[in-house]
Amino acid sequence: MVENKVVVVTGGLGFLGKTFAEAIISNGGTVILADLLNSNSEDIIQSLSQKTGNNNVHYFELDITSKDSILRLISYFSQKLGKIDAWVNNAFLRISKVSIEVKREYSSSFFDFEYEDLYESVGLNMGGTFLCSQQVSKYFIEQGHGNIINVASIYGIVAPRFEVYESTGMTMPVDYAMIKAGTIQFTRYLAKFLKGKNIRVNTLSPGGVFNNQPEPFVESYKEYAMNKGMLDKRDICGALLFLISNNSEYITGQNIVVDDGWTL
Repeated sequence: MVENKVVVVTGGLGFLGKTFAEAIISNGGTVILADLLNSNSEDIIQSLSQKTGNNNVHYFELDITSKDSILRLISYFSQKLGKIDAWVNNAFLRISKVSIEVKREYSSSFFDFEYEDLYESVGLNMGGTFLCSQQVSKYFIEQGHGNIINVASIYGIVAPRFEVYESTGMTMPVDYAMIKAGTIQFTRYLAKFLKGKNIRVNTLSPGGVFNNQPEPFVESYKEYAMNKGMLDKRDICGALLFLISNNSEYITGQNIVVDDGWTL
């Protein structure tokens, strides 16, 4: 579906990023894993090459909050590979404050957040998506075509179902919901702003993806789904490949939800 497409995936070394990369490479595309320095980056690239049977994978140490870092990636790979067809804003940065590190386990309730925590998280993540999109849009305009895909979440379109977290020690952090909702609206804004530039902008909003969550949560979550419940990472890839491919040529400004009907 994406043969000969060159695709940047931010957060490419992360939970979803590696699976996205494998799907793109397996379907004929070339992937640039754009992420902060990771000591295992070479191992990840080697593993992807072995799984897919080709070497169409590259790594770039990217800081999504640095204009210079983004421009260096664009310049380097547009020269090295001749083009960039699509940019997937998949990175989600965890904020640095020790007081909120428990966010990693989705256990920070509304009253746990300080203003500074929220300001930093929203600034890093919405700011990073904005900055990457701004700079690659300029490149896409010069190139004559482009495709931006923002990864959001079902919690960007519906209120949290707090009841599924009962007795699990988990919750839905307020910053996550705000960021993902903002991402969906930013997609609409940018798609309209780039009218006439031959650049598409869409959002991909996954439902819950299984990552060893507690069994009570998994069972409670499934009650709202139509069939499977928690998704596997690979369940998201079909929609991503569709949005990258020419099959979605005239789809722009849309939010594609993959959630087994959970938000119905």
